[in-house]
Amino acid sequence: MSNYTGPKNRLSRREGLDLFGKGRKLRRSTQPPGQHGAKGAPRLSEYGSQLREKQKTRRLYGIIEGQFRKYFEIARKVRGQTGEALLILLETRLDNVVYRLGLVPTRAMARQIVSHGHVLVNGHRVSLPSYQVKAGDVITLDSVAVNIPHVKSRLTDSEFRAPAWLERQSAAGKISRLPNRVDIDSPINEQLIVEFYSR
Repeated sequence: MSNYTGPKNRLSRREGLDLFGKGRKLRRSTQPPGQHGAKGAPRLSEYGSQLREKQKTRRLYGIIEGQFRKYFEIARKVRGQTGEALLILLETRLDNVVYRLGLVPTRAMARQIVSHGHVLVNGHRVSLPSYQVKAGDVITLDSVAVNIPHVKSRLTDSEFRAPAWLERQSAAGKISRLPNRVDIDSPINEQLIVEFYSR
């Protein structure tokens, strides 16, 4: 299965959430896609609610189904709450960390600059968006990425504040600690995802 390449607004409208950081460009975000919108939308069953939450989370982080299921299987083996462990695994992906550090405007762009080899972890070039960062890791952008217009504008944004588990200075960031559930502000009900895969 490959990544979705169709209209991104359609997915955001389906989930009722701006999944791709389009902001003001997102049209009719509260209305599901289709000619009749909400009129044709049936009430969700318990299974439907669980599926929608799983799909929303998967699309928010830009992960295909196979990868997402693998993350869940890893999280299930971790001591503690499975849902929280799943979110921490997703948050500590390299592409998400680059996004959370405010170096790029969207997760899709973070994935792209990582894939193109513009991100260094502890001084070593890493081109895997799924690379799991650890506490103490230092993330930096190379000279090519720093000169990308979208990146350059983000680096000069004085209003940006990194999450509590990250530190950023110019084009470099550090993982001061692994995130807790309270550090993750994404509107996700992880318990529904756990219930979906536990059926």
